[in-house]
Amino acid sequence: MPIRAVVWNEFIHERENETVRGIYPDGIHETIAAALRDDGQIEASTASLDQPEHGLPAERLAETDVLLWWGHKAHGAVDDTVVERVVERVWQGMGLIVLHSGHFSKAFKRLMGSPCSLRWREAGERERVWAINRSHPIAAGVGDSITIENTEMYGEPFLVPEPMETVFVSWYQGGEVFRSGLTYQRGAGRIFYFAPGHETYPIYHDATVQTVLRNAVRWAYNPAKPWADVAQAPNVPVDKAPEKIEKRGGSLHAKGEEGFR
Repeated sequence: MPIRAVVWNEFIHERENETVRGIYPDGIHETIAAALRDDGQIEASTASLDQPEHGLPAERLAETDVLLWWGHKAHGAVDDTVVERVVERVWQGMGLIVLHSGHFSKAFKRLMGSPCSLRWREAGERERVWAINRSHPIAAGVGDSITIENTEMYGEPFLVPEPMETVFVSWYQGGEVFRSGLTYQRGAGRIFYFAPGHETYPIYHDATVQTVLRNAVRWAYNPAKPWADVAQAPNVPVDKAPEKIEKRGGSLHAKGEEGFR
């Protein structure tokens, strides 16, 4: 059974900016999805901000194994109901790959619980993306590093929680460095943040970058059934305790009553 991936994109810059439109005439999401389809294990479709429910109704997310997220200009326009829907699916086991300026997306900030802020400069400078652990599944086939001739600089400090793994670290021509490939686990879901991808340069056309994205989808995929009740906090009755006990002392809650949230 193929891995069901959805590539989400605002799809705004491609319509408003001539440079971006020239590089991604069908949208960044279609370029990424086409690269994923080159992997026989991945079935990729797309969604965008302008669609009903941003292309991510509950039924579709329930059938999504890995969601890739690209956003930049309209983070605030993403409906909070959809954000919570995405976060819940990650907790349940859906993989999430957050790309480039998606570090400021509502869903990523919610999952990280931090500002996710950084330093940046748009000067078309060279970036070297160094593989910290060449044996990591996401870095398979990359070699020592990826050279991106023109990019936007992202620099430290990057205000995110300490990751499970740092897969890539980038150096920029202007001298800054950045942790550009980070993994996290939230609930049953795996998350990978990958920094390269500024829209005014053809970064997602790069064959090695495409290899990283395919690797990341396979890494983030969780074949287990969704952990449907992961966000529930049930009140377990005394008579349902694994070992026999007797209730002692007072209580804030009646039998079966939900806890405070």
